[in-house]
Amino acid sequence: MYIRHPAKASTDSAATCAFMLAGDGGQLQQQGSAALGSLGQLIAGAKQVVLLLAASDVTLLRLKTPPLAGARLRAALPGLVEEHILGDVQDCLLAAGAPDAAGLRTVAVAQRAWIEVLTRALLAQSARKITLLPSQLCLPLPPGGVVAALQPGAQGIELALRQAPQEGMGLVLPFDPQQALLTARALAGDVPLALYVGADELAQYQALAQQAAGVTVELDHWAHWIAGAKSANLDLAPALGAAGGAARDWRRWRWPLRLAALVVLVNLVGINLEWSRLKREAATVKTSMQQTFKAAYPHEAPVYGLEAEQMRRNIAAARLQGGQASMDDFTSMSAALGEALGGLAGRGVVASLEYRERSLIVRLKPDMVNASAQAQVRDGLAARKLTLNETEPGVWKISAATGAKA
Repeated sequence: MYIRHPAKASTDSAATCAFMLAGDGGQLQQQGSAALGSLGQLIAGAKQVVLLLAASDVTLLRLKTPPLAGARLRAALPGLVEEHILGDVQDCLLAAGAPDAAGLRTVAVAQRAWIEVLTRALLAQSARKITLLPSQLCLPLPPGGVVAALQPGAQGIELALRQAPQEGMGLVLPFDPQQALLTARALAGDVPLALYVGADELAQYQALAQQAAGVTVELDHWAHWIAGAKSANLDLAPALGAAGGAARDWRRWRWPLRLAALVVLVNLVGINLEWSRLKREAATVKTSMQQTFKAAYPHEAPVYGLEAEQMRRNIAAARLQGGQASMDDFTSMSAALGEALGGLAGRGVVASLEYRERSLIVRLKPDMVNASAQAQVRDGLAARKLTLNETEPGVWKISAATGAKA
């Protein structure tokens, strides 16, 4: 939806705005004039509201700025424009366009309080996305010429003039069509001037243009403004910050959000139920292990979390007392190592033995065992269901093979 708002100097409570509702392809769907506050239904139904600010309400400055961007550029703008405006820079809304090859930027200056009033009026009517453009930059610029538009308002004739892709101005002139045309002609300089006027004033201005050289009067229509708005790249809405943010139509998201919340709730309930079930199973297993341990060893208190290890040690001790050694105890592994070393055992190749975590750590004397001998020892241990791993040069770790500890 496109809205052309009249100049602030000619605005009162009954001021009307020209509006046009366009389809996705730019085709005209509805147009007319109405007060901004009475367009709620159209604004709420539009995907985007493009508000064309009166040219006299936005001053465009061409300034050379330092190579800054983002927050740093916004922080530097007040100091750059302060000497070019009459009022307090803190009361102004500042927006900068992209720099050209020479480093010049177009900086738009508008009264912040007035722009906020317009923005709040749109947001109050459920506008989803708002774009604020200076109307002088929305006039289609003819090659090698200047374009202007004259529109009658409550306090005079509103002039919007565009001299270059990023240059333009606006004035509110007295109710004198001839003087307004001559003013536009003078501001255009020596280049041809294309002047857009309404249908009611077309014949009058065409007659006046015959007395002014280089002026072409054409009928003003929305196609001009839409084409120009698409090429304008100086949006003032981001400069408002949160005040100019696009309003979200939460009603459209009410049911999706409810469904999402329900899905999260169901998953949380399911996770908690599964956690409770696993907790009960863990408690049952723990109780069963403790009962089994107490039944087997009534005089020994089980240590929480170490019942399985206690049971393994007790079983190994019972086997040892019965003359059956475990595959992973120190005695069995040491004997197996001695047998696997064979002739190497007599040469004193072992520097030290350490039994840790049911594994035998063997430290060898330097340069006493070559690769062939090590392979022979590994094969000998494998025959006894033990594995040999060299954790570092000269250090072997011998442990029971998988499935051979019982």
